[in-house]
Amino acid sequence: MSGPMCPCGSGQAVASCCGRLHAGEPAADAESLMRSRYSAFVLGLDAYLLATWHPGTRPAALQLEAAPRPQWLGLAIQSHTPLDDSHATVEFIARYKLNGRAFKLHETSRFERADGRWLYVDGDVHA
Repeated sequence: MSGPMCPCGSGQAVASCCGRLHAGEPAADAESLMRSRYSAFVLGLDAYLLATWHPGTRPAALQLEAAPRPQWLGLAIQSHTPLDDSHATVEFIARYKLNGRAFKLHETSRFERADGRWLYVDGDVHA
């Protein structure tokens, strides 16, 4: 195995994991897209995040470099639930530090497949 490890926690190198999706390969399922989007947050890949966001809910821009920038610590997929051929949910917990304090983002995200590509639609954050 060569190259840096993928931030998504797969245990694979970035190039053979989420890096393939970042380079344009379509995600096989919503969980793969979720993992690649987490990695894109870690790696600061604004363009990929916007490209994989559903046009109906996509923001005009992301401020990934805005200070203070979170230090992403890890991703845990809780569940991947295909609803039909074009809709799925992924529940995840992403851990991060901000200004030295530890936080977690626990979300159930909605995904939709359009033109053969999975897209992030939106999500419900768990308190």
